[in-house]
Amino acid sequence: MTTRSSRIKLALVLGGIYLALALLFGALAAALWADMQGPEREAILAIFEPRLALAVFIILASWFVLGLAVYAAYRAYVVVPLSLREQALVIVNANPGLRLPETGASEIRTLAKVINALAEQRESLQRDVEARIRAAKASVEEEKNRLAALMSELTQSVIVCNLDGRILLYNNRARLQFKALAEGDPAAALIGLGRSIFAVLERNLIAHALENIRQRLARGSQQPSANFVTTSRAGQLIRVQMTPVLAAGGENKAGSAEGGTNSAERAGCDERAERGERVMAGYVLMLDNITRAFEQESRRDALLQSLTEGSRASLGNIRAAVDNLLDYPDMETAQRDRFAGIIRDEVAAMGQRLDRTGNEFSDALKARWPLENMLGEDFVEAARRRIENKLGLPTKLDEVAEGIWIRVDSFSLLQGVTYLAARLRDEYDIRELRFRLLPDGRLARLDLVCSGAVVGSQTLLAWEIDPMNVAGENSPLTLREVIERHGGEIWFEREKASHRAFIRILLPAALPQENAAETAASASRERSRPEYYDFDLFGQSEESRALDDRLLSELTYTVFDTETTGLNPVGGDEIIQIGATRIVNGRLLRSEFIDQLVDPRRPLPPEGIPIHGITEEMVAGQPVIEQVLPAFHAFCEDTVLVAHNAAFDMRFLQLKEEATGIRFRQPVLDTLLLSAVIHPNQASHKLEAICARLGVDVVGRHTALGDAIVTGEVFLRMIPLLAEMGIRTLGEAREAAQRTYYARVKY
Repeated sequence: MTTRSSRIKLALVLGGIYLALALLFGALAAALWADMQGPEREAILAIFEPRLALAVFIILASWFVLGLAVYAAYRAYVVVPLSLREQALVIVNANPGLRLPETGASEIRTLAKVINALAEQRESLQRDVEARIRAAKASVEEEKNRLAALMSELTQSVIVCNLDGRILLYNNRARLQFKALAEGDPAAALIGLGRSIFAVLERNLIAHALENIRQRLARGSQQPSANFVTTSRAGQLIRVQMTPVLAAGGENKAGSAEGGTNSAERAGCDERAERGERVMAGYVLMLDNITRAFEQESRRDALLQSLTEGSRASLGNIRAAVDNLLDYPDMETAQRDRFAGIIRDEVAAMGQRLDRTGNEFSDALKARWPLENMLGEDFVEAARRRIENKLGLPTKLDEVAEGIWIRVDSFSLLQGVTYLAARLRDEYDIRELRFRLLPDGRLARLDLVCSGAVVGSQTLLAWEIDPMNVAGENSPLTLREVIERHGGEIWFEREKASHRAFIRILLPAALPQENAAETAASASRERSRPEYYDFDLFGQSEESRALDDRLLSELTYTVFDTETTGLNPVGGDEIIQIGATRIVNGRLLRSEFIDQLVDPRRPLPPEGIPIHGITEEMVAGQPVIEQVLPAFHAFCEDTVLVAHNAAFDMRFLQLKEEATGIRFRQPVLDTLLLSAVIHPNQASHKLEAICARLGVDVVGRHTALGDAIVTGEVFLRMIPLLAEMGIRTLGEAREAAQRTYYARVKY
């Protein structure tokens, strides 16, 4: 019963009481008047006529006192029980820690005490059951954590899908890889639980690979797998290995890459499983981006072609000159010198060509060993610590370029540098070693600078091929193998001006890595966004009609929130931050989110900064809304939108439809309206008040992502409360929200 309907009933009851009293006293007065004689009637009129106003006042005052008594009884025995009922349902379905206030009549207070005692016992039993469940699941959780740790540390992208192509599991490497592959196409970067793999990989290739695996399973292959190469939407080459996930027992629910399953297919799979045949329940995809390897192969081909084609003419000239010198030993001196000059010039030209080609194709010359990007300063500091600790040799910095990144196998290169320092100390008695690291085009120069050492080329060559043994540590690699692993070079050189010498190592340079720092600020709101706005949340679209009959517990949701420059979108206020996360299979996926600042292209009002904590400096240089909305639209595709006071946020999105061409046609659920459905007798439906009722911790309030996460937690606790009221489908929830008082108020 809602507050409004109960008040209408109260008014009707009071009206009925007043009408009954009026009729009763009217009938009594009529009967007495009819029984009186003329003189009696005159006497009565004489008594009451001058006191008529007092009589009416007494009657009205009596009615007023009667109304107050009825209203007090209504408050004590109707309103308070209704409010206690709503809160008791919260205890049962959402927040076991909530306790009923002991208000109302003494009988109601006694009942509240009894309910609180029962709730305490129930919560205690729940805690005991949960503790037993946790203990029983300890070993399973341990295995799960091991798997999660293994997945997170894998350097290869791994995605697990069911046969309908829905993603069941993926590791962080896969998420980062597809984000890197997107290159401006937001839809190409989106993978997540419950999403379709066909959004990023070609459906026909998956179907073909599945068919090959099924055939191999039918032939009894022990390790069936399929491999194929495809391209991303941005044109990147991806090598994919597919392996099957076999069904356990008869639980297989096999589908097909083309769509869902039918009853005949499911029955056939169950029969094969019962006969002991191996059937698929899903598949694992392991992905490698081979674009760079393919480009390096192409560059190697270009390098070989450049060297062969460019050197052919020079070799021909050198050969002709040498043949003339050998065939005519008695030629004149001037002629001999001319041929010698040809040889010298061609050799010099070939040397220049080799140097130019080596610098241009340095990336293609790198060894095919996995190298990692590392900040040069960090490597030099690690080398200094290792040399000082292992060898006791003092080290200093000569010159290290700031912000230079190198691509190295840090462990083997540290061994090589330490080995060189040991040879210099043992054979040349150096007292100090200095480090210098400078960029050189696509390469980096690492110099080991020392005084008093002159290392000959033969000596350095011997060091390169000798085993690297340092302070009792033996490496299976030689220094030459370490240098070749990095596609680099090493030589000794002297500085005439400073009378110092150095061993120079050329290493591959890397692009600098960008580390994004997240800044979050929250403050208490001095003003609230309007709770009602002229935007129709209940307009029917094809998308909403298609989902109306789906259970709320089965749908996928995108919970979002915006921060804005102000509260008037029509008046020119703009979005400055969008935050969103997803709900899949009844779980809030905090790891799948959007948290994007937006440049509003207008000054930020200073009064709003303490509320959302976003400053002019934070939004400067950020993407504009026309760039952000496509990514957000792709993120929430095929989901139901959820927000608190959703009409406010949706109005901002609606006003950008013409400029961006993007329309959000998904059905929308508003937790403010749903709260009014579930708790019509509660005074406040602000997000903080709802969180307090449902036992949701408020973290990160007044940041877009923080508010989205809190709203998601609230919505998950509302679903069982709605089911308790018989509201189980999306259509029923939308209809119930539309009937609330809040949905009818427009500004």
